[in-house]
Amino acid sequence: MFIGLFETLKRAGVPVSLRELLDLHAAVERGVVFADMEAFYQVARTVMVKDERYFDRFDQAFAAWVTGIEDMDAAIEALIPEDWLRREFEKQLSDEEKAQIKSLGGLEQLIDTFKKRLQEQQKRHAGGNKWVGTGGTSPFGAYGYNPEGIRIGQEGSRHRRAVKVWDERRFRDYDDNLELGTRNIKMALRRLRKFARQGAAEEFDVGSTIRETAKNAGLLNIQMRPERHNAVKILLFLDVGGSMDDHIRICEELFSAARSEFKHLEHYYFHNCLYEGVWRNNARRGSERIPTMEVLHTYGADYQVVIVGDAAMSPYEITHSGGSVEHFNDEPGGVWLKRLAEAFPHLAWLNPMPPRSWEYTYSTQLIKEIIADRMYPMTMEGLETAMRQLAK
Repeated sequence: MFIGLFETLKRAGVPVSLRELLDLHAAVERGVVFADMEAFYQVARTVMVKDERYFDRFDQAFAAWVTGIEDMDAAIEALIPEDWLRREFEKQLSDEEKAQIKSLGGLEQLIDTFKKRLQEQQKRHAGGNKWVGTGGTSPFGAYGYNPEGIRIGQEGSRHRRAVKVWDERRFRDYDDNLELGTRNIKMALRRLRKFARQGAAEEFDVGSTIRETAKNAGLLNIQMRPERHNAVKILLFLDVGGSMDDHIRICEELFSAARSEFKHLEHYYFHNCLYEGVWRNNARRGSERIPTMEVLHTYGADYQVVIVGDAAMSPYEITHSGGSVEHFNDEPGGVWLKRLAEAFPHLAWLNPMPPRSWEYTYSTQLIKEIIADRMYPMTMEGLETAMRQLAK
C-alpha cells in the first residue's frame, strides 16, 4: 500500500528500510489512524524517521507522494505553474478597500474552494479576486491582500492574514544540509559527551536515599551526590576580523551553544592564523595578549581543540616569518599550528566557507595538510563528523 511513499522517501535521502515500511503497515492495520491525512502524516513520520535531521526531507517527500508527482522538487510547481505566481505587481490597497474584501467564511470553505480553483484554473492570473495568482484580492496566491487566505509561493509573511501556507516546511531548520543555527549546533555538540559526577555533593540522590533509609529500618537517611556534568574539556580558538566578519552570526551561535553544552570550555581569539600570541577578548588589544606557548603548557592533552576560521589568507602568513598582516611574526603561522596539533591529539578545524571553495584557496590546502586533513564545514553534517572524530 505504501510502496510509493517508501520509494519517494528513499529518493529524498531519508534512510528507511523494509522494517519501517512493515511497521507502518502494521500501525495502519491495527487502526492507529483511519481516514485522517494529518494523523497519518504524524504516524508515518514517527515510524519512518529515526533522526530529526531528516524531518524536513520527510515533509518534502510526503508532500510529493500525496500529490502523486514523481519529481519532488516540482511538486508544488506541477500543481500551480510558476508563471501564475510570478510577482509582476503588488496592489496597494487602502483600509477602506481592505474592509470591503470578504473572506470565504471559514477554513473548510477556504480549502474546498481552493481545490475547485486548482481543478478549474487554466492560466495565470494577476490582480484578480478569484483565481490563484499574484497581487490581487483572491484568497489564493501571493503578494496580494485577503483577510483569510492560503499563501502560495510568497517569500515570507506580509499582512499576517494567511490561515494556511501551502509550501510551508515545518522542519526545514533540522536538515543537516542547511546552515547551522544554535539549536542544530547543540544537537551536533551532544555527540561529544562524556558524563561524570565531580565536585561537591549538591544533588539529591533518590535511589541511594531509598536504599539507605531501608537499611536504617525506615529512619530517613538523606543521600546527596555531585551534579552530573559533561566532563569533556574543550579548547576553542576563534578567528576574528577581516573575512571572518561575514560569519559573525554563525560563530556567535557556535560559541553560545558550546557554552551551554560544555562545563569545561576555554576560548581564545586569533586573526587569520595562530601565532605567538592569542587574546581572551575579540578586541585583541596588544596589552592583553597571552603567549600561545603559555596556552599550550596550561592545558593538558585531554582537552579537545576546536579551531573556527575560514583559513583564507595569504600563504605567506603560514609559510614565512613576518608574513602576518598585523605584526612581524618571528615564526611562521604553520609552525604554531604544528605545535598545537602535536600538543593536542584531538583537534578539528571548522570552516564556515563551503567545501567547494577550499580547493581554490592555497592557504586552506596548506592548513589542511598541517592538521592532517581534519577540516570540516560548518554544516550540521560537518559539525557532527567533527564531533565524532574528536570523540575517538
